[in-house]
Amino acid sequence: MIGVEETDKRLDDMEDQVKTKALMAIIACCLIAFAGCGQQGGSAGDTAGAANKVASVDRAQPPKYKMTTDIPVSITTSDEVEASIGKLEFFDGVPNKETVEKVYDFMDTARAAAVFVDMIPAVSMYHLRQGQRNIGLTEANQILIAEELGDSKPLVLTWNNTSLYTWGFLDLKKDGPTVIELPPGVLGVLNDMYFRYMVDLGAAGPDKGKGGKYLVLPPGYEGKVPNGYFVVKSRTYGVWNFMRGYVEKGVQEAVDRIKGNLKVYPLAKKGKPPKMEFTDMSGLAALQTIPPNDFSFYDSLNQIIQEEPIEFLDPETRGLVAAIGIVKGKPFAPDARMKKILTDAVAIGNAYARANTVFPRDPGHRVYKDTDSEWLMAFADKDTYFLKDGARRFDSRLWMHYNAVVVTPAMALTRPGAGSDYLIAGLDSKHQTLDGGKTYKLHVPANVPVKNNWSVTIYDTQTRSMLQTDQRFAGINSLGDGLKQNSDGSIDIYFSPEAPRGYENNWIQSIPGKSWFIIFRAYGPLEPWLDKSWRPGELVLVP
Repeated sequence: MIGVEETDKRLDDMEDQVKTKALMAIIACCLIAFAGCGQQGGSAGDTAGAANKVASVDRAQPPKYKMTTDIPVSITTSDEVEASIGKLEFFDGVPNKETVEKVYDFMDTARAAAVFVDMIPAVSMYHLRQGQRNIGLTEANQILIAEELGDSKPLVLTWNNTSLYTWGFLDLKKDGPTVIELPPGVLGVLNDMYFRYMVDLGAAGPDKGKGGKYLVLPPGYEGKVPNGYFVVKSRTYGVWNFMRGYVEKGVQEAVDRIKGNLKVYPLAKKGKPPKMEFTDMSGLAALQTIPPNDFSFYDSLNQIIQEEPIEFLDPETRGLVAAIGIVKGKPFAPDARMKKILTDAVAIGNAYARANTVFPRDPGHRVYKDTDSEWLMAFADKDTYFLKDGARRFDSRLWMHYNAVVVTPAMALTRPGAGSDYLIAGLDSKHQTLDGGKTYKLHVPANVPVKNNWSVTIYDTQTRSMLQTDQRFAGINSLGDGLKQNSDGSIDIYFSPEAPRGYENNWIQSIPGKSWFIIFRAYGPLEPWLDKSWRPGELVLVP
């Protein structure tokens, strides 16, 4: 038998062994932590691996020392934290390998989704230009013009069926300072490659609709600037040269006026400018300008980053883009992990853009704020600079550039008889999604208060371009003939797969199995439109 004294001795030995092992464990932790501090050049995987080993060591509550004070719980991290991305595990604040991987994946996804939201303006503009490049139009003197007005075959974000659209692109990197000789009787704008407003052309511009010569200077230009021009400085090499022609004297007169007077050429070729080339884009199915909402979005973004000067974005935005691997002067070559993350992120960003389109959270998008109306405006609170109290309105900017093109203060004028105004509806009067297989009615009260004309156009919720049906122009224009009026002068417009009997001229075709939305445009809106004393009805489902 073992005596009491021998038993006590063995217990003392075991206690010493436990203390020794505990001390060695603490020393090991310190050594690992010290080694991690000295390996700043090591990979994230190496650091995470070391952290994982540390996390496997049991530890007791730290003892009190002479300098110990009470540490606020709010600045410490528990060993286990439940988050939306799962359980996060730490050893005294140091994350283990699995936690490192989770948070890196989450932040890369979040940043990539933010890039989709923030860079939609640039990628949309890139695809407007790429649409021209894809049909062989690469020079500043090669201009698209909708000689028979806009229709549903080209894919263009929410363009309309009543305007004589004309546009082209400047290449200031290749051509240097470039001249635009503007014809009279147009309304236009220059936007840079981030879709920022530069200057109005024509009626809202410095030439006041009389026409004139504009000189557009490249980024950082320091050369001589000749007299006799309206001078415009650009922050990007690419510039969208956009205009609409007034058609009061007929579409053909406007086409002839623009084609006979518009000139675009490098200042260096002023003495012998290249001949203008016009391509009719009415019915041009090959013209596809919609930005993608899959992984290729980031390929397009990389292309514009490589083509434009680095200064066209601010450092914060450049840093966000660089964080997902898109860096000027370097190849964009994401590995399998990053491709998976980017594919996930663009799906999230696209879903957010679509939610923001139909169910916007910024109350500034609501036109009739005193009701539960579904009529929206593209520029929240008519703010074409997307700023409120000095803060960027990200969702308003996203709404505009996911669904539309052209940015100018002239699109949000509140002066009676000037500019244009737009009402957008994508839900019915009961706040339900519009179903192309059903019949809806829009009641337009009498005496629509416009100086010029009004129109209603239907759009595809997938492409945000005109809905492609049997109707070429996908809408109704007050300048057209045959609209049936009610006894009080009001008009009812129907949306359905088949025309209601007797209302064929008041009918806009929809497609079963697809949704849709409309834009009600007022050209030269008058006071009752602007002060909202005149209002259209809601889209009502017809039983």
